[in-house]
Amino acid sequence: MELRQLRCLIAVADTLHFGKAAQQMDMLPASLGRQIKMLEERLGSRLLFRTTRHVSLTDAGRDFVDAARDLVERADRLESEFRDGLQDQLPILRIGAIDSAAAGLMPQFLPQFRELHPDIDIELLEQKSFRLLPRVLSGRLDAAIVRPPEIKDPRLAFRKLFNETAVVAVPEQHKLATKSEITVAEMADEPLIVPERRSRPHSHDLTMKLFLDSGYTARVAQIAEEKQTIVSLVSTGVGLAIVPKWASRLAVGGVRFVPLSIPPGIARDKLALSVVWLRDTRHPARDAFLDVLDANVAALSRTA
Repeated sequence: MELRQLRCLIAVADTLHFGKAAQQMDMLPASLGRQIKMLEERLGSRLLFRTTRHVSLTDAGRDFVDAARDLVERADRLESEFRDGLQDQLPILRIGAIDSAAAGLMPQFLPQFRELHPDIDIELLEQKSFRLLPRVLSGRLDAAIVRPPEIKDPRLAFRKLFNETAVVAVPEQHKLATKSEITVAEMADEPLIVPERRSRPHSHDLTMKLFLDSGYTARVAQIAEEKQTIVSLVSTGVGLAIVPKWASRLAVGGVRFVPLSIPPGIARDKLALSVVWLRDTRHPARDAFLDVLDANVAALSRTA
């Protein structure tokens, strides 16, 4: 048996919903289902009753989940104790960040951190939130700057930093490029470039919800995954894109970034940034990182 299979079963037992359990595990429902099936085949016993509308544990499943919880908790405790014993020997603090934070927050923050803690080196990994969270869970990252998920793993601690500002990436020659501010109504008939939802649910939902809440339907002309690609497509005239303000730091010519007018109460939390770390672990260098970040969060938020 694999610990991942046990974690999948426990997630289903806690939620009684394959979709919610898969989101908690940062995987697709079909992949989670395969893990459960492999576990059942190995044990030679059915652990779950599942239909299109209902999920429940069998009698054997209830007994097995209790034992699985104990095993997973002991494995987590062993890993945590071993990692804690290594912290004083680790010269490098491993930090993850989504692309806009890597481009906007970290270049401002790192010089301040290094001035206060010159003995701590930081290794920065830029990646999407759904790829960073498992790395924090596994200990491959000490902390990460992410978009907080709707369902938070209880093993992780989240601290909200602030909401990034949304701007509109517009080709320089576009009629809207000279405006001081753009409304959703002015974009209603414009083709849009939107992030792929599975990899960037927050940015995708921001665009779709802004239009929906304003009474319009977004005219999606192109789906793209990376912000660099999205902004580059804007420069070629494919369409407009709603992006975080820090995306303007990407080195792409032929694009203007115009402030977006968002009515109060509409989708403002879709670009939230949080710092996340593994709960109940001792890590002096990480705690120093969190303290300096907390002390500078107000100043950093003013540039976001």
